[in-house]
Amino acid sequence: MSQPGASHRVAVIGASGYGGLQMIRLLRDHPVLRVSMLCGERSAGRAWSSLVPFLPLEQDLTVQPPDAEAIADQADFAVLSLPNGVACTLVPDLLARGVRVVDLSADYRYRSLDRWKEVYAAEASASPRDDVALCSQAVYGLPEWNPEAIAAADLVAAPGCFPTASLLALLPFLNQGLIETKGIIIDAKTGSSGGGRAAREHLLLAEAGEAVAPYGVIGHRHTSEIEQQASLACGHAVQLQFTPHLMPMVRGLLATVYGQLRDPGLTAEDCSTVLSAAYRHSPCVSILPVGTYPSTKWVRQTNLAQLSVQVDQRTGQLVVISAIDNLIKGQAGQGLQCLNLMAGLDGPCGLPLAPFYP
Repeated sequence: MSQPGASHRVAVIGASGYGGLQMIRLLRDHPVLRVSMLCGERSAGRAWSSLVPFLPLEQDLTVQPPDAEAIADQADFAVLSLPNGVACTLVPDLLARGVRVVDLSADYRYRSLDRWKEVYAAEASASPRDDVALCSQAVYGLPEWNPEAIAAADLVAAPGCFPTASLLALLPFLNQGLIETKGIIIDAKTGSSGGGRAAREHLLLAEAGEAVAPYGVIGHRHTSEIEQQASLACGHAVQLQFTPHLMPMVRGLLATVYGQLRDPGLTAEDCSTVLSAAYRHSPCVSILPVGTYPSTKWVRQTNLAQLSVQVDQRTGQLVVISAIDNLIKGQAGQGLQCLNLMAGLDGPCGLPLAPFYP
């Protein structure tokens, strides 16, 4: 563990996007980690106080273009909150200069570069890459399941909001072989901030307000990522159906996961015990009592994931409900959890675990 008073310098790359803003907000009051550098392409050259006046820093940094050598001079760690296909242009040079990296994009979430190119075909054609070894070396950043590997890693690929909420619900049951590996269904609903800060027509208030709409119904990119991690957890190929929905709210994500129990005699109380055992050492995951179901408002602006489980005895179906804040536990907070472990700190250090309500 790091010594009290020790300080680790962190560069935030992509500082003015939603992920970067959340990370800076969390680091602003962190007891050990501190923001030492801000980088961005479009915002380069601007003082942070003029760019984001509502989030002042102790030192008014000027946003710089992302340059690996300059980052290595000013930071021990780098958090990359960049579009898919962009982080991979910077990561190899950062690692070569001794900077340890947490990537919030999908560039290193797949063990196979060929698989990434298949899923992210548009990004792959725009930004050719050949960092095969880094893809296989990167550690998937789900701290509740692989904290030791994250702590020792130089490159962590932090999963996004949909995989995080889904995998936290699924993995305890797949890991114990309690549900079938086919026929799994994930129905997930998220706020508009999940689409990022760039202007997009479908995220306009007049479009998204007072409406609920599915998207990516077949072949959504996160399907294969969730299947990859689920398959690794149970040692068998997992096939599932994943459907996201856009909700008329700014932040929050609720995933309802369905799976067929192999033992129809298992009760909701049995399955709740499975969750409690799996996350007994995970302060960022809360298991609700059977019959109490999470709300996105209960985890809003926190790094807490709330899980609840129910069993339909008539059909033998397991139902797990998972709620997170998509920008905190589903993005920046998860990245900070990984950073904490890499810096020798407790995972929840500096992370909010209780909401302001309502």
